Amino acid sequence: MEKSFFEQMGGTYHQEGDYFLPNLTVPESASIGIWGQRRRQYLREHRKALYNAWLFSGKLDSHLAEINQQAEDMFSQFVKQMTAQEGITEQLKAGEQMEWIGRMNNIRNRAMEIVNAELIFAQ
Repeated sequence: MEKSFFEQMGGTYHQEGDYFLPNLTVPESASIGIWGQRRRQYLREHRKALYNAWLFSGKLDSHLAEINQQAEDMFSQFVKQMTAQEGITEQLKAGEQMEWIGRMNNIRNRAMEIVNAELIFAQ
């Protein structure tokens, strides 16, 4: 017995007027950290075709989770390296709190810019 057109195409369909439309669903979205959210926003705004392809294939969440983990690791590593290079210590934190806060904010901002440029907004 020969399969109908819809059975050959796979999936399920519903009829609206004279048309049969596929029943498309978007996979459940997992909880993604701040870096993954930034990557999602970048893809949604600047790489729409890639975003939609990954979204409908179910690969978007795993990509965002991987990017989030890589970004967290990279950010932590940069902050540690820059802190050591610039000689920022716990003694500075205890003695000159405002200077320590300013210098750490500066380091965190620079590390964030590097991660954004190299990972989040990368093609």
